Amino acid sequence: MHTMVDRATADAWAAIGGPPELLERISFEGSAGVLPARLPVRELARATVGVCSLAAAELLARRGGGAVPAVRVREAAVATAFVSERHLRVDGRVPTSFAPLSGFWRAADGWVRTHANYPHHRARLLNALGIQDSGDEPALVERLRGELASRRAAEVREAVYAEGGLAVAVAPGPRPADLPLVESSPAGSGAAPARRDGGPPAAGLRVLDLTRVIAGPVATRSLALLGADVLRVDSPRLREDEDAHADTGMGKRSTLLDLGTRADLRRFEELLASADVLVTGYRPGVLDRHGLAPEALSERHLGLVVAQLNAWGWTGPWAGRRGFDSLVQAASGIAAVEAAPDGTPGVLPAQALDHGTGYLLAAAVLRALTERQADGAGRRLRLSLAGTASWLLRGIAPQPLDGAPYAVEPWLTRTASPHGVLDHARTPLDYAGAPSDWARPSGRWGADEPRWLR
Repeated sequence: MHTMVDRATADAWAAIGGPPELLERISFEGSAGVLPARLPVRELARATVGVCSLAAAELLARRGGGAVPAVRVREAAVATAFVSERHLRVDGRVPTSFAPLSGFWRAADGWVRTHANYPHHRARLLNALGIQDSGDEPALVERLRGELASRRAAEVREAVYAEGGLAVAVAPGPRPADLPLVESSPAGSGAAPARRDGGPPAAGLRVLDLTRVIAGPVATRSLALLGADVLRVDSPRLREDEDAHADTGMGKRSTLLDLGTRADLRRFEELLASADVLVTGYRPGVLDRHGLAPEALSERHLGLVVAQLNAWGWTGPWAGRRGFDSLVQAASGIAAVEAAPDGTPGVLPAQALDHGTGYLLAAAVLRALTERQADGAGRRLRLSLAGTASWLLRGIAPQPLDGAPYAVEPWLTRTASPHGVLDHARTPLDYAGAPSDWARPSGRWGADEPRWLR
């Protein structure tokens, strides 16, 4: 174990307002060959997991008394968790990661990256490019390839965006950007939650999860591990992939509410009235039309921690656009840095923007809850995949650790669930006395009642 804290961990801890003296509680165990990349992905990964573990340990000490437990960061565990979706097996079946129409494509003047994993995004991509959906995937791949090769990358991006789909022009190098890693502001004060004499740090706390795909669900999966009652809320009109939910739904429950209906919005407000945390992954302004703007929520629900996540940041012309990790990698210049010798754009060895932002988001929430123990005040938190990309490109110095060769097997486990038998990654969060597994497996998406357990 190494006790020297690296710069990336210290910077991430400072970004969420952590007391610098607590950094001495962290020790690191290196592993050779993890998350290989030109960019310092392994440093980003261990830093975000490290500050999440430390924030959990700090909250445990604040709620229960005593010293902050020692934190251990094992790079092998971190590397395994950062590709948790690739390790998932459902009754031995290997889930599909990317659909055939998702990927890099040559354009007339460069490269384009598309994302068409969800059926509605696939349909919008094809509609934007005037391609009829024949249902023949190999033929559609060739039709898409030919269509994109005849168009300029920026033209494709704007046409697909106008249709509500997902495509970006691949940046030829790192784009100039200096986005904040975490934005935090105080909100209205209410009653501080009760102290705890035992149990995990977030025991008794209630979290509403309005996130999808990876980053937000990784954050709330972490809060569930730490004892929170996490209820994921989705629209019945926008299905989630069951395999994705099997991976990121550990420890949580899942319910369906249509916030566009008066009855379901009223039920959601009832849940909010006794919630401690609301985590959202919607674009700026999407929830405002339901009366759920962050400022309004802070006024109605004193002491509520509102944590927001999006793809492209909170200001600028792209703030309102849809996006995923793969698209942010492409548009930020990461794909160019990781390109092959022939110029084909490359990718990071993990969806590192998603996972890293997820652990950092959970850490920011945990720190907000620690501060609320002292002053009863809520917090408004904002993070983005683009902010994490900017940090990776410009803010992290490579600092490898020595260690034994990476072995994945110790960091995998098997759990029975309503989906079937799940082979999945173990949690990388670790402090003295930390839970080693989730209290409940992933359930079926949308199968639970919209109520709190406790």
